[in-house]
Amino acid sequence: MSKRTISRLLVANRAEIASRVFRTCRALGIETVAIHSDADAALPYVREADHAVRLPGNAPADTYLRVDLVLDAARRSGADAIHPGYGFLSENAEFARAVIDAGLTWVGPAPESIEAMGSKIRAKEIMKAAGVPVLEAPAEPTEADLPLLVKASAGGGGRGMRVVRTLAELSGEIEKARAEAASAFGDGTVFVEPYVERGRHVEVQIVNTSVYGERDCSLQRRHQKVVEEAPAPLLPEEVRTDLHDAARKAAEAIGYRGAGTVEFLYDPASERFWFLEMNTRLQVEHPVTELVHGVDLVERQIEAAESDWLMGWSGEPQGHAIEVRLYAEDPAADYQPQSGTLTTFEIPQEEGVRVDAGFESGSEVSTHYDAMLAKVIAYAPTREAAARKLAGVLSRARIHGLVTNRDLLVSILRDERFLRGEVSTDFLVDPPESFGRVNIEVAAVAAAIALAERAVAARTVQRGVPVAWRNVVSQPQRTEFDGDPDSVVVEWWGGRDGYRVEGHEVIDAGPSQVTLETDGVRTTYAIAVNGAAVDVDSARGHVRLTRVPRFVDPAEAVASGSLLAPMPGTVVSVAVEAGQQVEAGQPVLVLEAMKMQHTVSAPYAGTVTEIDVKPGAQVAAGEVLAVVEEQE
Repeated sequence: MSKRTISRLLVANRAEIASRVFRTCRALGIETVAIHSDADAALPYVREADHAVRLPGNAPADTYLRVDLVLDAARRSGADAIHPGYGFLSENAEFARAVIDAGLTWVGPAPESIEAMGSKIRAKEIMKAAGVPVLEAPAEPTEADLPLLVKASAGGGGRGMRVVRTLAELSGEIEKARAEAASAFGDGTVFVEPYVERGRHVEVQIVNTSVYGERDCSLQRRHQKVVEEAPAPLLPEEVRTDLHDAARKAAEAIGYRGAGTVEFLYDPASERFWFLEMNTRLQVEHPVTELVHGVDLVERQIEAAESDWLMGWSGEPQGHAIEVRLYAEDPAADYQPQSGTLTTFEIPQEEGVRVDAGFESGSEVSTHYDAMLAKVIAYAPTREAAARKLAGVLSRARIHGLVTNRDLLVSILRDERFLRGEVSTDFLVDPPESFGRVNIEVAAVAAAIALAERAVAARTVQRGVPVAWRNVVSQPQRTEFDGDPDSVVVEWWGGRDGYRVEGHEVIDAGPSQVTLETDGVRTTYAIAVNGAAVDVDSARGHVRLTRVPRFVDPAEAVASGSLLAPMPGTVVSVAVEAGQQVEAGQPVLVLEAMKMQHTVSAPYAGTVTEIDVKPGAQVAAGEVLAVVEEQE
C-alpha cells in the first residue's frame, strides 16, 4: 500500500466550492492555495486561503480553464496537490494527466475514468455492456418517439440541452444545442434520446466502489437542479437497492477511485430507471449526503488521493437533508441571470442549517460565471421538519441589491405537492401564478412611509413640522415605485395625527422599520434604501422596489420599440439587419451571459430601424441593442 501525504493543496476553482474544500483542509491541517481572476479578487474564498495566486483576466477561457496557468500557480505557491472542485477543469482528463505528470497529487479519479465517462455517448456504451439499463436513442425518430431530448455529450448543468416536441423543430434545436455546448464546453457534440415527461432525477453517491446512499434532484429549471434532498422520498426499497447495485456496477466497470456520482432517470409509473451519466467529481449537492451519513466527502476524496486503500462504507442514512441553490436570477423573466452588487447578503446561521456561500454583503456578482450565490441546507429528523426549517431560514434572510430565486424556493418548500413527495423534473414547468410572488402593494405602503421618515430625519430646518403637513389638505401625497411586474402608486396623508393610508393603519414608523395593520393583522417591515432601490423584508417575503422620480431627465428616455439588453453580456449572433421586416417573437439577436445563451426577440411585428451592435460586442444591462418600429 503506497502513501502520499498532502501538505499544501490548490483548489482549481472559485467561490463556494473553493471555500468548501478549504474548510476540510483546515480541519486536516493542510495549507490552502486559492487562484482567482480579476473579477473574483475580493470574494471571501481568496481571503480564506493561506495563499492566493492571481490569474490575469476575467473570462473562464483566460483564467480558470488555462491548464498552464493553474499548474504555474501550483508551482509558484509550492502546492503539492490540486483539487478541481466542480465545473471548469474538474472532468478534463488531460488536466488530470498534466497534474500527475507535474509530480502533483491529483485529488480525483484516474484520467482514464474521467475519459471513459466524459463522453455521454461512450459512457452509455460502457454501462450497457456492464448490465446497467440505458435509454436507447432512436436512429430515425418518428412522431411516435416524441418528445425527444437533445443533450450535449460533454459537460452538464443544462447547457446544450433542448426538449423537442415536434419533428419540425428537431434540426433547429440540435443546432442550438451544438452552439451552446461548443461555447460552454469547447465540444459541440450532441445526441438525442427519449424524453421521460414526468420522470425523477435520482443519483447515487459513490466513493471508490462503495455506495453512500442516493439523492433526489428532480426539481429543476432549464434542466438545472434547484432543490436536492437525501434520501430520495417515496422510493420503493426494491428500487433503491437496485439503484445502488447499478451504481456499484458502473463504478466497477471502470475501476473507479475517489468520489463520483451515477445519475439515473427514474419513472415512478413503471418503477423503471435508466443510466443518464456519471459525474467523475464532487457534486454541487454533496452536502445532503454528508449530513444524513455523517461523512465528509472532501475528506474521503483526500484520503483516496493519499492512499491506495480506503475503508468501505455500509452506513444507513439518519434523518433527512434538503438543499436549495440560491441563484442571482429572476424566475419571472425565464430565470434570467442577474449581475451587480449584493448590498446585503445575510442568511441566519441556525442549528441544523448549513450555508455554503461564495459571496457576502458587498460582493460583486459578475457576468463571467455561474449565477449561484450559495447553497442553503437544512437537516432534521424528518423530511417535513427539514423543509419547514429551510423555508423559515430562507424567509428570514436579507438579500438586497439583486433579484434572486429566494421567494420561489420558499414557495416550493411550502407547496403541498412537494411536502407529499410528489417531485418530478416537470414540477416547475407550469408553476402556479402565486409561486415565488409576494404582494407588493402592502410592501410599497411600508416603503413610502419609511421614505417619508427618512426625509424628516434628513431635514436641517423645520424639524418640528409634521410629515407632509399642509394648511389646507387638497390631495394626498403620492409615492410611485417600479415593481415586479407593474408599477405601484401609494397615496398617503401626513400631519399632526400621523400617517393615514386607506386600508392600512400605521402603528409605528421609522426610516428603517414600519409596522402596519392590514385586515386586522399587524406586520413589521424592514426597509433598506440604497439610492433609488428600496428593499422591503417581512414574514410575507421580500419585495424589491425602485422609486420613480417625480421628474424624468429627457436625456435618459429611449426611443419607442427599443430592445434593451436584459443583462450585461456578449453578443453571440445577430439574426436581422436594418430595414428588415420581422414578426412578433422572431429572434433578433442572441446574448451570452453567465454561461447561458439568451435570445432577444421582436416584441411585435414591424420593421427593424436600427441595429446598434455586432457579434462579439460587450453590452451593459439596459443598453439599446436594436429598435423595432411597430407595424400599423
